[in-house]
Amino acid sequence: MAKTLNGEIIQIHVGQAGVQIANACWELYCIEHGINSNGCLCQIPKDDSYKTFFALSQSMKVVPRLVLVDSEPTVIDEIRTGWYRNLFHPDSLINGKDDCGSNFARGYHTIGMELIDFTMDRIRKLAEVCDNLRGFLMFRAIGGGTGSGFGNLLFEQFQMDFGKMPKMEYIVFPSPSMAPLIIESYNALLSTHLGMDISDCSFIMDNEALYDICTRKLDVKSPTYTNINRIIAQVVSSFTAPQRFYGSSNISFGEFQTNLVPYPRIHFPLVSYAPLSCLAKSCYDENSINQLTLQCFDPSNHLVRCSPAQGKYMACVLLYRGDISTGDINASMRTLDSITSGRFVEWSPTGFKTATNSMPPSFVQGGDLAATNRAVTALTNNTAIEKAWCRLIIKFNKLFKRRAFIHHFLTEGMEESSLTEASENICSLIRDYQEVNKL
Repeated sequence: MAKTLNGEIIQIHVGQAGVQIANACWELYCIEHGINSNGCLCQIPKDDSYKTFFALSQSMKVVPRLVLVDSEPTVIDEIRTGWYRNLFHPDSLINGKDDCGSNFARGYHTIGMELIDFTMDRIRKLAEVCDNLRGFLMFRAIGGGTGSGFGNLLFEQFQMDFGKMPKMEYIVFPSPSMAPLIIESYNALLSTHLGMDISDCSFIMDNEALYDICTRKLDVKSPTYTNINRIIAQVVSSFTAPQRFYGSSNISFGEFQTNLVPYPRIHFPLVSYAPLSCLAKSCYDENSINQLTLQCFDPSNHLVRCSPAQGKYMACVLLYRGDISTGDINASMRTLDSITSGRFVEWSPTGFKTATNSMPPSFVQGGDLAATNRAVTALTNNTAIEKAWCRLIIKFNKLFKRRAFIHHFLTEGMEESSLTEASENICSLIRDYQEVNKL
């Protein structure tokens, strides 16, 4: 059997949102690699593609290369007693006893400090058994306390322990009009500020855009986190497919940063996926390569509320999987060139990078998405994302000018200057995008 295609990737799921996303992601990974809920291979594998995300134990049981961590036990306990309770290594399920109270400072300074040593010890053990570790992929929400605070504490420790090893993340960004937490702007700004120079690439999504996809495209009247997390899982599956399956033109883990991040600070690409259709509508859809590619540039297919037409593209990576032909991709690129003409920065007039993979997408039985034999994921770095940061700054300023809720952070070991510095840094990030937009 050949060596693992692109080496191993360790996934870290932090906080309630991150752990719930894990349930959906590993449900789909198991389907794709023919692994049952007990961690047993349902058949002799044709290759070693599963080894990117799974290790093989002495008892021939496959074990996910991941760590799930939360400051309190509720969500982790759902994993321990759920359908996949026998899949995950018990030491990879880590929780504290106290909730972070949706407070960055508790996750970063107090509660987080109680969890960091044990968590890093487990991550180091996972890294030690890898033959060719390629990097880390983290999942978290930056509006809450654990995802923002403890997530950043982890990233800082990664920087010390693993140096320049690629560190990428999928982050749930505060939604424009859905705000479950009053202080989420504080948490999000602090998290982004302190992680700016550590994370190599942060793919953003928000619950509002995901809820819209569920209700308008998938006919789910009252979406739950399970519904939206399965959409995220499908996107992440396509994102990681080049790392697991052989393809005629794959892209390595480190190449995502190389192709998407022109400047270190501007590392927040938009994510879109096609097709997004339910079973009742799928029989009417064409789903040609050209149609799927165009759908990825439709704002309604983006996982974050944003209008790319209001900005300029700096780079774009298109990931094709399934029944794909090079000729069809070339034709869709010509169509894209005409549509996006003038919408790329001048120094990157042809900023498309494509990767193809013959492995078709898999689907959860009884899920919302209709099964298809091909799919496209677009990762685009567009200056329009500055609008999302502007919305966050406006929310922050409304609270901060009245010093509202600041005492919750100060009593956990933070200083008011940290919030000021975070605000200034994000304002500087907005100016960076504006300068690029003028080029």
